[in-house]
Amino acid sequence: MADAEEIAVEVLRERDRQDSKWGEQNHPDGTGGDRAIRQAEWAKQRTDLRAEEGTVTWLVILREEVLEAFAESDPTKLRDELIQVAAVAQQWVQAIDRRSADS
Repeated sequence: MADAEEIAVEVLRERDRQDSKWGEQNHPDGTGGDRAIRQAEWAKQRTDLRAEEGTVTWLVILREEVLEAFAESDPTKLRDELIQVAAVAQQWVQAIDRRSADS
């Protein structure tokens, strides 16, 4: 089972592959707007409901974090949201590894 540091190294290796293939990328964010805000609000409500029901999944959690990032137009807040996306993705990988180790 990989710990958080090992997963971070895997992510950095993937980044290196992407950089080798595409070079440095500097795209516009493309985030914000009323529709994205509504979708983020919907995702938050859905996650809260699923948590109350005891039926929350990693998909539901990550979707909420991603949609919150999509809704954010302020660069500092967007950065914070993207760190949360990365953290949840890392946790999900660790959960997969734990399940694999248990089988």
